[in-house]
Amino acid sequence: MEQRINPYEKGHNSMRGLFGLSSGLSKSTIEKSLQDLISFRVSQINGCAYCLDMHSKDLRAEGETEQRLYMMDAWRETTLYTERERAAFAWAEAVTKLTDKNVPDKVYEDARKQFSDEEIVDLTLAVIAINSFNRINVAFRVPAGNYVVGMHAV
Repeated sequence: MEQRINPYEKGHNSMRGLFGLSSGLSKSTIEKSLQDLISFRVSQINGCAYCLDMHSKDLRAEGETEQRLYMMDAWRETTLYTERERAAFAWAEAVTKLTDKNVPDKVYEDARKQFSDEEIVDLTLAVIAINSFNRINVAFRVPAGNYVVGMHAV
């Protein structure tokens, strides 16, 4: 598959806002490892090879286990993830898919048990950011496989 446009070169000025959003999330009280797990899960849903490559490498560098990465697509079927992680995954999936054009009350209530109001806003912005990057990378066929850990650190 051939890359259509390099959006990071040709759209540099327009992309600054998206990079700023990601930079702001670095100040969140939501753990970086959990933000990366969310990015990995949403990238699975959206089929973004570039982001799957990046976040899997970052997660491994942070000490994440292979088993948890392999099981991520079936997180509901295993006990490998904490209640906080599970609430974050459910929230991320609901915000990404917007099934029936809403985020179910149960998903919201579960998130509220694990996250402060500020963290739920941050969690939502993290989901919005990775969905945006996924759509850019998929639309322009940004090639995967060459990411080096820390390459896009903010």
